[in-house]
Amino acid sequence: MSSGILIEFGGLPGTGKSTLAARLAEETGAVWLRIDEIEGAMRRNGLTADQTGVAAYSVAHDVAANHLRRGLTVIADAVNPVREAREGWRGLVASSDCGHLVIETVCPDGAEHRRRVETRVSDLPGWVYPTWAEVQQTALIYEPRTDHRLTLDTTRPAEVSYRELKAFVRPTTGPAERDGNG
Repeated sequence: MSSGILIEFGGLPGTGKSTLAARLAEETGAVWLRIDEIEGAMRRNGLTADQTGVAAYSVAHDVAANHLRRGLTVIADAVNPVREAREGWRGLVASSDCGHLVIETVCPDGAEHRRRVETRVSDLPGWVYPTWAEVQQTALIYEPRTDHRLTLDTTRPAEVSYRELKAFVRPTTGPAERDGNG
């Protein structure tokens, strides 16, 4: 049995997923799998934006499975806008027999969300973040989550969100209670 844990982040672009995921990975030593980074590498190697989405998730699943089998904690940093994307992570959890935590980031203040999207600068070589219009298009297809999860309103101070995240992730409960499906 694997003792690994998959921490699945989801939420629209610009809601703070990567900021929180990066800090959590740094402080815990977890493996941080960032879909933007995988897609960026694919685009630098000739794939177009419409070719990278599903492929990037597939690569992330395979890499995560390897780390989870080794008992490591993996942070999956992705928008996960639709059921199929989320089912991919759940399938990985089932096949890896690992714990599963789900974190959803939201920024309900539209003006603040737009400001973040329009002013952020990429830290990834060659990566261009989506425009506000593209984020709005993603919002139209983003299916509401119904699974057990921690929802973080990132309009609050970053430190407040991070403390809440750390309390949720702290491995003090058994695997059944940590399962993001339940």
